[in-house]
Amino acid sequence: MTTLALFGGVYSNPFALRAVLADSAARKDQKLWCLGDLGGFGPDPETCAELLRAEAVDMLQGNYDHSIGHSLGDCACGYTDPRDNHFAQVSYDFTNACVSESTREWLRGLPPQARLTIEGRRVLLCHGSPRRVNEFLWNSTCSDAFLEWLCDEYEADVIACTHTGLHWSRALPGGRCVVNVGAIGRPAHDGRTSVWYAGLAFGPGGVARVDFREVAYDHEALAAQMEEEKLPPEFIETIRTGWWTTCLENVPAKERMRAMAAK
Repeated sequence: MTTLALFGGVYSNPFALRAVLADSAARKDQKLWCLGDLGGFGPDPETCAELLRAEAVDMLQGNYDHSIGHSLGDCACGYTDPRDNHFAQVSYDFTNACVSESTREWLRGLPPQARLTIEGRRVLLCHGSPRRVNEFLWNSTCSDAFLEWLCDEYEADVIACTHTGLHWSRALPGGRCVVNVGAIGRPAHDGRTSVWYAGLAFGPGGVARVDFREVAYDHEALAAQMEEEKLPPEFIETIRTGWWTTCLENVPAKERMRAMAAK
């Protein structure tokens, strides 16, 4: 059995990152990948970069990483709502001002995608989707037919992505699957202060199990550091309550209804 651990959306949250790294190490995962987006939202992108490099975590270049690496004007997150874009810009400007030139150079050199072969299965790792780095793959808006098309078009048995911040997986015919690994930098809009990442176990027949792992961390310490850095109170409320207060307008109705039902 081969185990692969995947997470995305670090979002400048070193407290959650340390907790996820420790959890994966305790589980003895054979490989650990970050699917992109070092910065945004939180207070400390530079410490997160140092941790990822120190632990030799393989990492993809998300939209945030591409923008920060090339000193672009915004995160290219793919939002369309003015309020969402306002908070995205506040977050981006903070991150852009905090990273070192060495981190910027490292981000520029990250690959946008990665292909692995595990137990005979073709695994494609990406940030948003195989066709666009900032495409949102939501569980409720992705039909089986569309996901099968992605697997066919991009010659993959397993596609793993992030970007939306909400984790989900879908088993497809022929033992194929698509997994959105979620994000570890902020909660999954579920009223929990913990975060989620994914573990994939591969056996001789392919993916034997997709396991979403909930990890608690010192969210109060994170909130305090965010307050010290004078980040928006809306961001801090999310960390303390587990509910998103920003970047909600593009979330589909079904995902919003599930969140409301959980309140």
